[in-house]
Amino acid sequence: MSMAMFRQIVAACTSYVEKKVTHYRMPLPVAQVIAFALYRWASGETYESGTSAFGIGRATGLQAVRNVTSAVLQAYPDAIKWPIGGRRAQILRACRDKGFSNCFGAIDCTHIYIDKSAGAPSDNYYDRKQKFSVQAQVVVDLDLRILDVHIGYPGSVHDVCVLYNSQLWRRAEAGELFDAPPENLPHGVVTRGYLLGDNGYPVACPWIVQPYGGIDQDPDEDRFDTRQKVALGCVERAFGRLKCIWCLFLRTHKTNLETLPQQFVAVCTLHNILLDAGIDFDENLLWEVDENGIRRRVDLGIVGNGAGGQRRSTNAGGIDTWPASIGVVREVAGSIVWRHGCRM
Repeated sequence: MSMAMFRQIVAACTSYVEKKVTHYRMPLPVAQVIAFALYRWASGETYESGTSAFGIGRATGLQAVRNVTSAVLQAYPDAIKWPIGGRRAQILRACRDKGFSNCFGAIDCTHIYIDKSAGAPSDNYYDRKQKFSVQAQVVVDLDLRILDVHIGYPGSVHDVCVLYNSQLWRRAEAGELFDAPPENLPHGVVTRGYLLGDNGYPVACPWIVQPYGGIDQDPDEDRFDTRQKVALGCVERAFGRLKCIWCLFLRTHKTNLETLPQQFVAVCTLHNILLDAGIDFDENLLWEVDENGIRRRVDLGIVGNGAGGQRRSTNAGGIDTWPASIGVVREVAGSIVWRHGCRM
């Protein structure tokens, strides 16, 4: 994120964050409030550590994140939406070039690892990786742009259950999403649109196309699965960019289960905003060094073939990589803090 991008976000959110002067105190500068929220999401630092660096109290930090979450969602209401018009045509053309006519993108789930919250049923949030987590179902296009997000189900819940209870399912079944001109596919199949998914999704779902899978495949099936796997990789790349920029959602962290969904949607919104602005992503952030000095991919919490599944078995055990990942966010936050007399 550049300083210009930060200023743009501040300008868009100011009217939703700014507080009135009272008899008791002056409100914090809006830029400082937004900088703290971005810093919290990007660094993954605890409220105790982060608020100290910004010269504010923990309660103020909690309120700042809540305010900025709400502000981002209000300032950018159309940042996450199903494609229409020219954008839809662009997505369909890109998928057709990959060999998937009338494809709108890809769907998958990711785990957001959390510390067990007081009062939360432990069995519900305990996933197959033996971690506490919350599931997020995300649809992305080939440009890694997020088209739909549904979050809130415990980590033990299967992908299919998350899908059936999502607004995506209801809208798709009502015929509101896949409305491309009918396309005739091999074997007499006619489609007006679909998503690519893994084998964790039901075969009977007419708008999620899975790989054939299996061992004894004929050449056509093998070629299809290879193309499908390559195209489906856009989901993993999107999760990599999203979670490695906003590291709070990459590592296990303490959270409020009531506000976590809104915060995640807010960073998904920022994800799309940064993509639209052409902000580059450092691919090195997808790698880390474990306690044995071995370099490996970070655990993106991607669900594969059911609840708690994992395409990669990597667990860094909380290895600290945030200084590289937050990049200019820390620089921007630092400039805001110094400007207002607080030491970073």
